[in-house]
Amino acid sequence: MTSTLPVTSAGQQPVMDRVGALTQSQQTALLERLRRRRATAVPPPQWVLPSPARPSAKLRLFCFSYAGGGASMFRSWTRSLPAEVEVCAIQLPGRETRMSEPAHRRLGPLVDALAEQVLPLLDRPYAFFGHSMGALVAFELARELRRVAAAGPERLLLAAYRAPHLPNPNIRIHHLPDEVLKIVLQNEGTAQSVLQNEELMKVVLPTLRADFELCDTHEHVTDAPFECPVSIFGGVDDIRVRPADLEGWRCQAAGEFSVEMFPGAHFFLHSAHVPLLAAVDRRLRTHLTPSSRGR
Repeated sequence: MTSTLPVTSAGQQPVMDRVGALTQSQQTALLERLRRRRATAVPPPQWVLPSPARPSAKLRLFCFSYAGGGASMFRSWTRSLPAEVEVCAIQLPGRETRMSEPAHRRLGPLVDALAEQVLPLLDRPYAFFGHSMGALVAFELARELRRVAAAGPERLLLAAYRAPHLPNPNIRIHHLPDEVLKIVLQNEGTAQSVLQNEELMKVVLPTLRADFELCDTHEHVTDAPFECPVSIFGGVDDIRVRPADLEGWRCQAAGEFSVEMFPGAHFFLHSAHVPLLAAVDRRLRTHLTPSSRGR
């Protein structure tokens, strides 16, 4: 399994942990707000959320969240990265501001839709960061952009996901009953008060199930490695993604390749967000010098 539920911003615990700390009446109020949001007429979906927009930025960093997560987890990243970097968080259907839309269950159609949205924003150098499911989405999107002869990324930064050609060692659960999914969430630390709230589960489980299915049904197709640097990140205590799974990404890089480990388990994105952002900062700065700008 390579996922959990969304967080509000970098450095905070997953949102299900925070919901579990709410009283029953507070959970009921939260559900009512979600219902009102769904009932309200919504504008056209916004896939890319600059936070905040930096029109004079020299490089855009597109960020892709793990399964069940949303764009808000990258809200604070701007404060930790160089002023020349514009953080563009990807908001997929089925979560946060797009809660009323069904989540994608197959990666191909999602990548096609993302390519259409991202292409107009490739007017300056860019990089991709993805965590867990987000790493898979970022990787396949970069390959799709290459197929349509778009400008390639300056760097791929991929975290907490096994190399895509390696077999998935995890049991596929997307098709199993809700009660099985709840057991998985319980094993990952989701509070009982959340799991026992049937109305809340009806809101969050469809998107989580769709994300599981998207990862479970992905079939890797061999293609040429990337010419750009590929930086891989992992958690030293991650029992889902082993160091060998991360090293497997080497065959996707024709040039510079590195693996860096951080304290924490699968979601070191939050528990080790300070050293992780420092590492992202170091790598992005190499693309901000005059000699590195080829466009």
